[in-house]
Amino acid sequence: MSAVMHETPDRRQHNHHLVSELQQGRSQVWSLYCEIADLKPFSASSEIHATLTQFSQLLVDYVSLGHFGIYEYLLSGNERREKVLTAAKSIYPEFSRTTEAVIAFNDKYDDNKNSFKTAGLEADLSVLGEDLAKRIELEDELCRLVLK
Repeated sequence: MSAVMHETPDRRQHNHHLVSELQQGRSQVWSLYCEIADLKPFSASSEIHATLTQFSQLLVDYVSLGHFGIYEYLLSGNERREKVLTAAKSIYPEFSRTTEAVIAFNDKYDDNKNSFKTAGLEADLSVLGEDLAKRIELEDELCRLVLK
């Protein structure tokens, strides 16, 4: 068999693995997002603090996988299909904006801060939910392209 025939299944397997991992992370993030939303009204309780800390960690891991896993893979020369690369490049600015929004949320509610405050958490979660919905839409588009 030629090297190209060996290369394609490995690349496809890698793509399927990345997409599966991304979807698992997404599911965990949404589950904790809903759990936090159910804790309203928010107070500086240890329950909300612990859940928010766990959520922030999962959120950053999930966003990092999409940003640095899938995008890095696509744009590092591993992807040769021009249609996929063109779509990835056109999606990138909005995708990157959602990454920045997640990082800003994480920085605001970082567990390492001396005082944990929930003022504005409800509004921040609402905005984050909209950003995550947009990100999922973009990820789904990328995943469809990558898995073709």
